[in-house]
Amino acid sequence: MMVMSLLAGIGLLLALSVLALFVGARPAGTPLVYAIGLVLSLFLLAVSGSALLRAGPAQTLVLPLGLPWIGTHLRLDALAAFFLVVINLGGAGACLYGIGYGRHAAEPLRVLPLVPAFLAGMNLVPLADDAFTFLVAWEFMSLASWALVVAEHRGAGHVEAGYIYLAMAVLGTFALLLAFGLLAGPAGDYAFASMRAAHAAPPVAAVVLGLVLFGAGAKAGLVPMHVWLPRAHPVAPSHVSALMSGVMTKVAIYAVIRIVFDLLGPPAWWWGLVVMGFGGASALMGILYALFETDLKRVLAYSTIENVGFVFAGLGLALAFRADGMAAAAALALTAALLHVLNHAVLKSLQFFGAGAVLGASGLRDMDRMGGLIHRMKVTSVAMLAGAIGLSALPPFNAFVSEWLTFQAILLSPALPQWGLKLLVPAVGALLALAAALAATCFVRLYGIVFLGRPRSDAAAAAHETDPFSATAMVIFAGLALLLGIVPGPALGALRPAVASVLGTLQPAALRLPWLSIAPLAASRGTYNGLLVFLFIAGSAALVAVAIRLVAPGRTRRGPAWDCGFPDPSPSLQYSAGGFAEPIRRVFGPVLFRSRTSVHMPPPGETRPARLVVRSHDVVWEVLYAPVAGLVAAASSRLNVMQFLTIRRYLSLVFALLVILLLVLALWR
Repeated sequence: MMVMSLLAGIGLLLALSVLALFVGARPAGTPLVYAIGLVLSLFLLAVSGSALLRAGPAQTLVLPLGLPWIGTHLRLDALAAFFLVVINLGGAGACLYGIGYGRHAAEPLRVLPLVPAFLAGMNLVPLADDAFTFLVAWEFMSLASWALVVAEHRGAGHVEAGYIYLAMAVLGTFALLLAFGLLAGPAGDYAFASMRAAHAAPPVAAVVLGLVLFGAGAKAGLVPMHVWLPRAHPVAPSHVSALMSGVMTKVAIYAVIRIVFDLLGPPAWWWGLVVMGFGGASALMGILYALFETDLKRVLAYSTIENVGFVFAGLGLALAFRADGMAAAAALALTAALLHVLNHAVLKSLQFFGAGAVLGASGLRDMDRMGGLIHRMKVTSVAMLAGAIGLSALPPFNAFVSEWLTFQAILLSPALPQWGLKLLVPAVGALLALAAALAATCFVRLYGIVFLGRPRSDAAAAAHETDPFSATAMVIFAGLALLLGIVPGPALGALRPAVASVLGTLQPAALRLPWLSIAPLAASRGTYNGLLVFLFIAGSAALVAVAIRLVAPGRTRRGPAWDCGFPDPSPSLQYSAGGFAEPIRRVFGPVLFRSRTSVHMPPPGETRPARLVVRSHDVVWEVLYAPVAGLVAAASSRLNVMQFLTIRRYLSLVFALLVILLLVLALWR
């Protein structure tokens, strides 16, 4: 039984965490633990992939654990199997990368035992079939990831990032707890089967939708619940950042799909409007944050917010189409969202692996101190180039396919009957198109500043290639990103059971055409053939290279780099990350980030340098979260005096509280 096999693999991951406590301090302990983790992740990947491709009925298992009156319910259907594939694909890559990367850890016991536990928690969430098991697995995943965030607690900002992450995780879990309580109703049956059978009333469903978007959206990184993500992801070890950004955010997306599409019952049309609004705002704000950031890992973290926005836009479209009975369009939108889940997991894992390689080789995260790494880190530079092209949604890489399918679904929106959707869907489509264009700008900036040009610091000049295990992980994920872009048909075919389990509707038959072509609804309305696009790009590049070789003189000449008329060899004359993004900041910064630029120019005759100061504000943090944080801090300082009360005063307070509760109870009756 596949559920038992998956449960056994999860149990072995937990046992591996215990083993890591005993062997982690030894020289061979770190490679051994990650190697075993790699084998277990591949085993879980094989089992879940087999369950997805078999497309059989859901398998269930009830264990006499958990709450006494319901036990522990586990269920494996096609949707859960798909997300388990994503989780364990990312887990296998992180473990392979960790075999080499983990050798450089100064204190391996701070990280090593937590990685298998984190993987076990993420694997258990999609299997849960009752609210209690789901929340226990969710909290276990959250606590393990929090411990990984603060593992290197001596670094600047680590403790603050861990505190913010923990606070948002607690609030998110509390919101999900309330959502499950409303779904369980007065009967208090926390099994998902009971919630699925008892459709919630429209007002209750609306409250549950809001709670789920807050609770799971916070974990996914939806704007404005995203504040923890750009703080926590960069400070974690790089392979953990890959798991958190590439995989854990997808577990949160699974929670949204499971509750909103499965447990809440038939949707109202305005649900899609709300979900799409959050998705469009997240896509645009996420990539703008990334463009204005100079920390390499924070750029990648903000890029995750943009891609999560694309997924939620697809989910919102699927809800809207489903509410209006447009089954084929709903299947297309959900397929695009699920495919983007897989594509982003591959690409973001690849990019964080590359960022970790750069950090390990140079000790740098500030892009303005890098440069010229393409000559010193050839494998990493090629892999990061593949990831940059993919996250820019350019063919022939994989993200182009899922984003193209999303836009194809948007083009079907004029058939929706509600005017709210007729107006909002094109607006969200425009936001997504703008975000896609800005994403290309963002990753041209990232790759150009980090890898091209000349080194801007001694650390960049002394950088070296990463270890073979880390390089192998990057090459595999870069190849997988290219493969999913060239031949997306098999991935779309594997998604058919997952889409059917959610919507009860298969993908349109025309989505898979002969000769490796795909079409959204019909061949007459647009097709895509990744292999032909790849061959055209490769052939054009080869022809250009041959033509240049034939026309150019045989002797190679070298000359100085263009210096704009100022012959100064200083690398500081190169474009900086901030300078590259300055035109975009001038357009969006004053409105969305309250950016202000001040120029201090000394008068003639003075020798002090001129200064250009740019100040930007995180409006979401300053308006929504900073006041609440200040209020909590003030209340905590005032209530701190209660620690020093005498026993007599404690007893008096308890007695007064008891009297108040009895009075409230009497008045209530």
